[in-house]
Amino acid sequence: MFDIIVVGSGAAGLTAALYAQRAGKKVLILEGNSVGGQIAYSPRVENFPTIMEISGSDLSEALFNQAMHHGAELEVGLVEKVEKIDGKFVVTTEFDDTFESKAVILATGVKHRHLGIEQESKLVGKGVCYCAVCDGAFYKDQPVAVLGDGNTALQYALYLADMASEVHLLTLTDKLMGDGKLQQRIANSDKIVWHQNVNLYDIVGQSKVEGVMLRHQDGSEERLPVDALFVAIGQVPDNGKFAHLVDLDRQGYVVADESCTTKTAGLFVAGDCRTKAVRQLTTAVGDGATAATQAVNYINSLD
Repeated sequence: MFDIIVVGSGAAGLTAALYAQRAGKKVLILEGNSVGGQIAYSPRVENFPTIMEISGSDLSEALFNQAMHHGAELEVGLVEKVEKIDGKFVVTTEFDDTFESKAVILATGVKHRHLGIEQESKLVGKGVCYCAVCDGAFYKDQPVAVLGDGNTALQYALYLADMASEVHLLTLTDKLMGDGKLQQRIANSDKIVWHQNVNLYDIVGQSKVEGVMLRHQDGSEERLPVDALFVAIGQVPDNGKFAHLVDLDRQGYVVADESCTTKTAGLFVAGDCRTKAVRQLTTAVGDGATAATQAVNYINSLD
């Protein structure tokens, strides 16, 4: 029996584990993929207070090591089911391992949004990519495309510009939504070509990506030859398996305010998987601290 089970090991989950463990509670972190969450794949983090610049992987490793140092435990396994039975929570993983706790914090984050194009699923791992840090080195001295207009897309384009022969940044409008400093670096790069007001409607290639098909505002079409497409068009939550215990909005985010509480007593939520106005590393960390504090107070109220 654990006091608190944290589902997910991103910034929110690791912070929650740290706070709960330091409050004297026995904490288990369950992670089905890689430790660190989305931020672990960010090539550069420049907006975390007190740290001028750090890679996402180094920041995630530091968060993880800190939580472990204070006594949190980690088990690998994707959580498939959470139930509340006789006042306690029973959490089951994909390996049919079950764990019990007095409280649960959902910190499941989000996953990459896909285009929904038939060729996309066929060519994943063959030129269709969702992480520049993971796959960028495979396309050294080759032309690549990045689809998206937010911070992640701009960071990917800048990261790839250091290794690819050229980077084509594709956006549906004529505006970039990322931070001003990132936009300026994009404008100053002689390796990045910005294609504005284009709709990517198909991917060319059978065994590997050979190009993408673009449709311009005037209806004209263009085949852009590239060897890889990095998709960075946002994220979506994956909270359906918890719908019997929480309320979900139309997009699938857990409905919760800044208190990080849900409709089920003892079940809390933290980070990008909940409804919120701003989804950033700092807000995820803040959620982790809040959810852990609320969970500790809940457990103490049971004694």
